[in-house]
Amino acid sequence: MTTTTRATAALLLATLIWGSTFVLVDAVVDHLPVHSFLAWRFTIAFLALLLIRPTALRGLDRITWLRGVVLGLALGIGYATQTGGLAAGTLPTVSGFITGMFVVLTPLLSAWWFRTRMGWSTAIAVGCAGTGLALLTLVHGRIGGGEWLTAACAVAFAAQIVLLGRWSTPSNTVALVLIQIGTVSVLEILMAVIVDAPPQLPHNAHAWLGVAFLALAATVYGFLAQTWAQAHMSATRAAVILTTEPMFAALTGAIAGDRLLPRQLLGAALVLTAMYLVELTPARKGGRESAEARIPHLEP
Repeated sequence: MTTTTRATAALLLATLIWGSTFVLVDAVVDHLPVHSFLAWRFTIAFLALLLIRPTALRGLDRITWLRGVVLGLALGIGYATQTGGLAAGTLPTVSGFITGMFVVLTPLLSAWWFRTRMGWSTAIAVGCAGTGLALLTLVHGRIGGGEWLTAACAVAFAAQIVLLGRWSTPSNTVALVLIQIGTVSVLEILMAVIVDAPPQLPHNAHAWLGVAFLALAATVYGFLAQTWAQAHMSATRAAVILTTEPMFAALTGAIAGDRLLPRQLLGAALVLTAMYLVELTPARKGGRESAEARIPHLEP
């Protein structure tokens, strides 16, 4: 097996894990408050990553810490709103496709904040994604609260990716990942103390297994596998693999009992089309690799 084949398999496994976690998170937050769940998940993930790379935070300057905290705040808002949307009743399948819209929002925010050029493919993708979102979420002419929270998650993830694209370097990548996960951990512990009053433990072995799987497989393995895999494959190959995540979310959602209406299936197809337009058109033209092709954030 060649290195490229192993990298493809590692990234595909990570993408499958991320897609399956929408259903798992939906099940866990039925029994555990959102902020307590996220506090446990990200504290375990931070400690595990720190054990793997114990020297990653040594000798960092003040600006790296500050940037890592800002990125972590955006990441924390994204995870909190995404998980809150699932707790509010958004179907895991719908959550997966709404979250995937961050791929389309990323170049929009970049164009707004940093005056980067937005090509015709992005403009078409925005129209596809907007139409797809409406078909996925509109019920009796309105969007539910859980879907609004999930849409806010997509905006937060897009903001995090735009800033990470500006601030990350090969020398500080692992440090920024650790600071971000640590920031989310601290933020969610504080929120659990304030909102859950007091923070709650997972109630049984199944809940503990779910939290541990999300912390170690979806977060620790996902970040490390994607970082390693991207060093051994083209951006185009990675983009194709990463944009299959909503399809894995839809598959696991269907197995768990999600049933989408025909118009929702059309909406999901439009969102997926928008993701491919944004990711693959620049790659075919030999343009700059998009931020999404480097950083995984679709998983809940």
